[in-house]
Amino acid sequence: MKIIALEREVAGVPEDAFSEALLREEAAVAWRLHQEGKLRELYFRADRQEAVLVLECASLEEAVELLECLPLVREGLIDFDLVP
Repeated sequence: MKIIALEREVAGVPEDAFSEALLREEAAVAWRLHQEGKLRELYFRADRQEAVLVLECASLEEAVELLECLPLVREGLIDFDLVP
């Protein structure tokens, strides 16, 4: 099942929380998920600094678990709304 994940800001997170090391780790995990076929597509919105992901998962629960392995989600810096 394809699931669209729309990034949303987490209130109160300062811009300096997004360290270069954390962003590099995020990119590496996203690349691994893409190679595994779980992260099918990744876009960045032109109207705001948020991502749109197309995931390939068996269920919404699997999509939640997949997103929780992203470093920015794990650290509570971003979150996602899921559209099955």
